[in-house]
Amino acid sequence: MSYLETTNDVYKQAALTPEVGLCCTTNPIWELPGLKIPKIMQEMNYGCGSTVNARDLTNNPKMLYVGVGGGMELLQFSYFNRQKSGVIGVDTVPEMLAASQKNFKDAEAMNPWFKSEFVELKKGDALNLPVEDNSIDVAAQNCLFNIFKAEDLKKAIEEMYRVLKPHGRLVMSDPTCEQQMNETLREDSRLRALCLSGSLPIAEYVKALTDVGFGTIEIRARKPYRILDPKNYPTEELIYIESIEVAAIKDPMPEDGPCVFTGKAAIYYGIENHFDDKKGHILLKNQPLAVCDKTAAALASLNRDDIYISESTFHYDGGGCC
Repeated sequence: MSYLETTNDVYKQAALTPEVGLCCTTNPIWELPGLKIPKIMQEMNYGCGSTVNARDLTNNPKMLYVGVGGGMELLQFSYFNRQKSGVIGVDTVPEMLAASQKNFKDAEAMNPWFKSEFVELKKGDALNLPVEDNSIDVAAQNCLFNIFKAEDLKKAIEEMYRVLKPHGRLVMSDPTCEQQMNETLREDSRLRALCLSGSLPIAEYVKALTDVGFGTIEIRARKPYRILDPKNYPTEELIYIESIEVAAIKDPMPEDGPCVFTGKAAIYYGIENHFDDKKGHILLKNQPLAVCDKTAAALASLNRDDIYISESTFHYDGGGCC
């Protein structure tokens, strides 16, 4: 059985019999006025973070969510676009689509503003999305791309890039790991289906996005996720896995390479009231400016004694240099 077949089987069973803790269900649920999440959706929250961010969701964006789970994030996205088919949900597992559709009925009973027709569910594959080119403002996936092997991951990212409008956003949450997995772990189909054995280092994860053409990358959160230990997994050492939340924006690729925000800031503290690098970056005195890694390196190369560059915090919430 291939790893994709194993994945389908795992989530078919998770749809028929919800399995609390199958992935990570400890993430905070969005608390928004008038939004109530049915308990069954919370139990079927098979993600490792959140892809819902209000600043991505202004002006009734057309949204795509791949890998529907119990429908929780589809419901949350619908909050920001209360129109028929304003949100498209795609999944390759018929049982998961049916479970999500059923859960929407519970959501309708709890949320007077919500109608199931706000979400259009489609059977489809992340490697061949049933969505038109350049038609989506915000695409999202949670703990899905991490199951893919290298060539399939490239194809999945290319598909998201294809369906996004110019300047559209791909918002993702996936496990990452700085340690090298052994061959047994990497080839374990069930561990891959659970998003564990396919974990990439952050640098490789970002490169996979920029190689496809995303010109701006925002790393919004990086937090502890799982420990793979010798008592429970085929490994000889402890392996620490983190959850990372990232937005990849379909901006044109700059000539000098992508703008990758990892939570760095530049602070000017010289004798003037500001510093202008003549390249579009103005630092007001003692006012931190979020900068991408490329700009941080350029400022550091000036070797000034009145500009401080912070380390990466791996938390970025906008307002940056580019």
